Amino acid sequence: MMEEKYRVAIPDFVHWQKQVKCQAACPIHTDAGRYVQLIAEGNYKEAFLVARSPNPFVSVCGRVCAAPCEDYCRRGSIDAPVAIRALKRFVTEKYGVESLSPDTQDELMTTALQGEDNTLAWHLPFHRRARRSEGVSHKVAVIGAGPAGLACAHDLAAIGYQVTVFEATHALGGMLRHGIPGFRLSRSVIEKEIGKILQLGVEVQTGAPLTKNFSIKELERQGFDAIFIGVGTQAAREMNVEGADADGIINAVDFLININNGYRVPLGRKVIVIGGGFVAFDAARTALRAALEQDEKVRPEDGTAHAALDAARTARRAGVLEIVITSLESFEEMPVLRTAQGKKEYDEAVREGIRFHTQRGVKRFTTADGKVRGVDLIGVKRTYDEKGRFDPIYDETVSEHLEAETVILAIGQRPKLDFLQGSSGLELTPAGTIKVNPDTLETSLAGVFAGGDVVFGPRNLIDAIANGKLAARSIDDRLRKTSSRPAVKLSIEKIATREYSTFAGYEIFARKAPNTIPIDRRTGIVEVETDYAEAEALEQARRCLLCHIQTIYNGEKCILCGACTDICPYYCLKLVPLEDVELEARARERLDSHYSFGEADHLSVMIKDDERCIRCGLCTVVCPTDAMTMERMWYAETETLAVEQQS
Repeated sequence: MMEEKYRVAIPDFVHWQKQVKCQAACPIHTDAGRYVQLIAEGNYKEAFLVARSPNPFVSVCGRVCAAPCEDYCRRGSIDAPVAIRALKRFVTEKYGVESLSPDTQDELMTTALQGEDNTLAWHLPFHRRARRSEGVSHKVAVIGAGPAGLACAHDLAAIGYQVTVFEATHALGGMLRHGIPGFRLSRSVIEKEIGKILQLGVEVQTGAPLTKNFSIKELERQGFDAIFIGVGTQAAREMNVEGADADGIINAVDFLININNGYRVPLGRKVIVIGGGFVAFDAARTALRAALEQDEKVRPEDGTAHAALDAARTARRAGVLEIVITSLESFEEMPVLRTAQGKKEYDEAVREGIRFHTQRGVKRFTTADGKVRGVDLIGVKRTYDEKGRFDPIYDETVSEHLEAETVILAIGQRPKLDFLQGSSGLELTPAGTIKVNPDTLETSLAGVFAGGDVVFGPRNLIDAIANGKLAARSIDDRLRKTSSRPAVKLSIEKIATREYSTFAGYEIFARKAPNTIPIDRRTGIVEVETDYAEAEALEQARRCLLCHIQTIYNGEKCILCGACTDICPYYCLKLVPLEDVELEARARERLDSHYSFGEADHLSVMIKDDERCIRCGLCTVVCPTDAMTMERMWYAETETLAVEQQS
């Protein structure tokens, strides 16, 4: 029987690039590993600049980013991912908009916009930033002041464009302000972060929605040379079952918008939230706080407000106040629970007393006098098919009834694009979203771009920011008649063996969740999560496995002593006969071309499992010939630029 061979590949630049998984996973390619390592070294200001360079909403993301970087963090395959998002908040609390004086922030922004080092330059390549002195005369309209629109406005204004943001409501921020609860994201942080964007010269018109009369064509008539549409998904999806039109059934988007704008929504003592995503979690935790506050306000006879609140909390603990989330998905199927941030939100919801009924679908709503009184549920065998497509199969043999005074529907959102009527030529997808070129985000109308949820459906905050930044580059290319292509700037530094060291105990440090306030203080808009103390942040940052640093092997210096394979604590290295490895023909040709081994016998190769390597450097210490070295590789996003041929 033929023995299985080792499947190997010769590492190249793409291989090393993919090793920095946190940066590869981030939609805006934030070099998370770098700022985490700078925190570990105590270089907090530089860490902040690295975190801020690609992200105009760095302080916001330090609190509410879905953190795809953590989901891909290589440390997570060993024990638990590095707490990247919380560490970002740690440095923004020191140097972000929420902590520093305006003058100090202005100094940081000036440094970033003028510095030639792309890492400290708000992630705009230098040739683009240099255009601020060229006297740009083009005007760009941004429709929607959510994260996509404001990110687009930020980058365009940073290179000198005249940008006007048109916002339908009277406040900026989109769903950052209207959808994310205050106990997760302070309104003050939103306002200060947006203030820095406006400081670049962005003009804003609030209370200015696009309509059939004030349309894209009207903006073009007003002299705007390009338009970006980032209006989000404001309309909720409806549920077509018996009783769905009863009073007391509200959609989660409307509920969160009302609560976040200070309006009172009567809830009662039994609230059911239907859905299994982030919006459902936000709605349930917000409903809990709103119900407690209402309890406080209706009990003046109890004495002080403090006593009333204690009574409400006691009632909740006794089970009188019930907040329940029901979902089609099982816990294993919930996409939100496949993310580090989602698991955290679930843990906090459970701590606060919210209950879950999974694998349940709505059969009907029970009503009395036009008011919802409960929900009849049926079982769900599975929610997604074998290809991951939404295709629930129900189980009528399972039934359950839950009483309810309020039902909040968090079953999805869709764009509301009535204002586009009359915009002939603007194509939509079958899902009702705006159709774009995915490489540029340009729509079927020349000079009109779109991004964020209105194009891709509800997604994460960081995806919307990435869309805004891509649209800004595409708009700049169009108006300048240039064509840019993604490129990468690579920096390599060989580290002397005697100078390489890691932090003592880093390989056994456990992940510590960010600090939170006690349960009995979780009311209203009080932020639940707080930042790390400095000692905690240092230890958490030192858990990073230094994926920027690679062990580089020079076979021409190797004497096959095996010392490196013997000392490796995770058995990442192995010397094996060449015939025991499975190489593609092209890779074999490359080796033969370099070493000219032809048909020689008794050849050995060094193979390494990069996934398990903790970059301890012991292999370099014991190597007697310097065949094994440690080299640091940074890469930064840049681009190539060409002038388009004029017709």
